Amino acid sequence: MTCTLDPVQTGGTAAPWQWCCLAVVALLAFSPPARAERVYVSNEDDGSVTVIDADRGAAIATIAVGKRPRGLALSRDGRLLYVAVSGVPKCPPPITDEECAKLPRDPAADGIAVVDTAKLERVRLLTGVSDPERVALNRDGRRLYVSEEDAARLAVLDAVGGRVLATVPVGREPEGVRVSPNGRWVLVTSEEDNTVTIVDTKSNAIVGKATVGARPRDLAFSSDSHSAYVSGEADASLYRIAVPSGAPAAEFLKLRPQVRPMGVALDPARGRLYLGAGRAGTVAVVSLEGPRLLGEITCGGRPWGVALGGGGRRLYSPNGPAGDVTIVDTRTLAVTARIATGKGPWAVVAGP
Repeated sequence: MTCTLDPVQTGGTAAPWQWCCLAVVALLAFSPPARAERVYVSNEDDGSVTVIDADRGAAIATIAVGKRPRGLALSRDGRLLYVAVSGVPKCPPPITDEECAKLPRDPAADGIAVVDTAKLERVRLLTGVSDPERVALNRDGRRLYVSEEDAARLAVLDAVGGRVLATVPVGREPEGVRVSPNGRWVLVTSEEDNTVTIVDTKSNAIVGKATVGARPRDLAFSSDSHSAYVSGEADASLYRIAVPSGAPAAEFLKLRPQVRPMGVALDPARGRLYLGAGRAGTVAVVSLEGPRLLGEITCGGRPWGVALGGGGRRLYSPNGPAGDVTIVDTRTLAVTARIATGKGPWAVVAGP
């Protein structure tokens, strides 16, 4: 049926179907437009977050968030961005741990910066955490899970009130932290201990632990929350572990020695994993079937965190030394754009 706004009068009254058309037109007129996808990139070296309009392929804002921003989490509605900021100095090689320990730190800078994405400004700092590296948000947006790198703990925060609800001891130098799709489990990787700790979100109790590859950096859950894939930077490994027990844990795939697996993103629609390959300057594309390496996408500049967007059609890869983000079309695995960011882009999230 075709709508027309010229009513055919029947005794001075529009036909019923015309009133339906008028109602639909009115509804469309007052419906809010769909929000474009945004991409947020933490810039570790200049204390900022770059905001990118993904549909335009252009940076639209830079937000000052605090010292050494790394991990990011975005609320489901896209209104709040949480950024892990730290007053511990950055100490890349060849700086030793002993030399790093002598450098001044700023404990007052530690926290989770809260960014209002409509105002494009930091509106709050949640404190009570030490040297936070990554942060994850549960589905209802009320709990934050934070890896405290120097304290070897997982901190559980009330995202609304800002209180620390619990701390859970995990392995040394915890980094990656992820909440399972079903909301039941939180997994934390520990770089120094080569382990993954599995925590029950209801009790905040440890329910399992797995030994994985050397220097695990990040992980991704399977869609059913029954397993997780863990990157091992130091031995070019990808492990799969069972959840919640942690066992069995087995090497899923070994990559070429030059690959240094960092960030992990699961593409369930295509049965793939994407791994930021660090100093190799690529993103590795792994088929879960086999498993087998499908190839590597040259991004340059030490890809670190990776994230999917555009309904799975786009992959975003921040490239630290290059100071930019690569956008990859996941259908063709071709690079479609490179967008300049701040200094030392580290992590990336995408959403409305």
